[in-house]
Amino acid sequence: SSFFYRMGGRNDTKVMYFTLLGFPTTAELQLLLFSTLLLVYLLTVLENFLVILIIRNNRSLQKPMYFFLGNLSFLEIWYVSVIEPKMLIDVLSSDKQISFQGCMTQLYFFVTFVCTEYVLLAVMAFDRFVAICKPLRYPLIMNHQLCAHLIAGCWICGLTTSSIKLGFIAQLSFCDVDKINHYFCDISPLLNISCSDSSLAELVDFILALMVIMLPLCTVVASYICILFTVLKIPSSQGRQKAFSTCSSHLTVVILFYSTTLFTYAHPKLMYTYRANKLVSVLYTVVVPLLNPLIYCLRNKEVRAAMKKTFTCRR
Repeated sequence: SSFFYRMGGRNDTKVMYFTLLGFPTTAELQLLLFSTLLLVYLLTVLENFLVILIIRNNRSLQKPMYFFLGNLSFLEIWYVSVIEPKMLIDVLSSDKQISFQGCMTQLYFFVTFVCTEYVLLAVMAFDRFVAICKPLRYPLIMNHQLCAHLIAGCWICGLTTSSIKLGFIAQLSFCDVDKINHYFCDISPLLNISCSDSSLAELVDFILALMVIMLPLCTVVASYICILFTVLKIPSSQGRQKAFSTCSSHLTVVILFYSTTLFTYAHPKLMYTYRANKLVSVLYTVVVPLLNPLIYCLRNKEVRAAMKKTFTCRR
């Protein structure tokens, strides 16, 4: 998995392959774990695909809120597809190797999708703020052009952040340590096994993580504080319930995604010493993408009605 070369009178090792340690399992549990993960992956892709299909085929859902929801589902199909197929192969295989290029590619796309999702969830919070706090100006503010620009901004932010992070991580030396204590290529375990000075890469990673997590989080918190004050001013309890029901599903998704990823990325290298980090990673890479479409479909009356209409028409 590595080759040696002499430079300046010393032996260095360039790692060509990494071994993903994943989760230690017995032979009996392997098949059960594989079946469970495969079912979860297929359900996640199917659910998110159905959300896109329902939004595209129903005129009642041609609104900014559902335009963003469709983009979130599209993002999550790719998000799980970067990690779970390799994870499935490794569960059954004794050879859990991934090439250096393959590892960097997986890391690049994973970081892109995570960062894009952070910003997209903040954009969705801003959309709910405008809808509830400025309802008369909502169609004027949230026009097609702004929605398209906001989505483009989410992707540009994700791709840029990922490119900068990867630029620093790819320059690190990994010597003869080629075992990654994780089930996919993530920043923290790679920083842990680097034999060169990773302090600059850590600092850049921490600053960018802080920006990509904290700025959207501040937007979400500020939006919901304004929403709460506006909802509390509504005289009827039915009106308050109706206003808040339009953003309850989004708030649930935000809490799930932000709480699990904040635990991991608040201080990557320091927190990676705990085994719990690997289990928390399962929550935001496997469980949360599975739950998100269910939360939107079960908690949102418009989506439920559109889903009913879609399947009734097709039947």
